[in-house]
Amino acid sequence: QVQLVESGGGLVQPGGSLRLSCAASGSTYSIVVMGWYRQAPGKERELVATLTSGTIINYADSVKGRFTISRDSAKNTVYLQMNSLKPEDTAVYYCNARVVPGLIHYWGQGTQVTVSS
Repeated sequence: QVQLVESGGGLVQPGGSLRLSCAASGSTYSIVVMGWYRQAPGKERELVATLTSGTIINYADSVKGRFTISRDSAKNTVYLQMNSLKPEDTAVYYCNARVVPGLIHYWGQGTQVTVSS
């Protein structure tokens, strides 16, 4: 079992920045992928960024060059630095972990990010 707790969401103006944090606890030794997904109203949940085995990074095309995922292994925490935010980035952001065996998904409770003037 892995527990994920997100923090750092909020309201920001277009062009602004936010940093999301996700602290993992429990069987963290079994985590092979950590990442962020988001879900806007009326839309399906979509991948934002993932970090595999601490080194392989993948970003959605819509956030490349603006968002940065990173991990502090000592703290079992993954971060999402979001710069140059746009109104279309407004969504609930979910932390995700995939563990072995079976690559089972674990999800955080979600944190709201709203980009609006």
